[in-house]
Amino acid sequence: MTQYDKDRRSLELEGGERDYNRFENNEEETAAEIAPFNTVGTAPYRGVDADDAVTETDDAAAGKGVGTFAVVLSILSLFFLPIILGAAGIIVGFVSRRNGATALGNWAIGIGAVSIILTVFFSPFF
Repeated sequence: MTQYDKDRRSLELEGGERDYNRFENNEEETAAEIAPFNTVGTAPYRGVDADDAVTETDDAAAGKGVGTFAVVLSILSLFFLPIILGAAGIIVGFVSRRNGATALGNWAIGIGAVSIILTVFFSPFF
């Protein structure tokens, strides 16, 4: 038996250990000086502006470019430098998924992983 098996104390707080609410109207105190526009307790406005719509399409285009580069790296890894290019394709595939090109990122990750796995299994025979 260890010392931890012998300890049977209760985890419930006793009267002196409880933290009672000291405020009369039962509201918690919050730090308003770090909240934007003094909006404590309310959700900020999340409207869509024309500038936001332009940046979203730019982000999607950037994600497709990174995704295409990731797929190209992964396909090249099937033919030469499979460990290095396959790992690079997997990493850039995760980056492209984060940038919005999930399908291209998933393909890059899958092809890069297949390239590395095939290399590990077939390299002893050559």
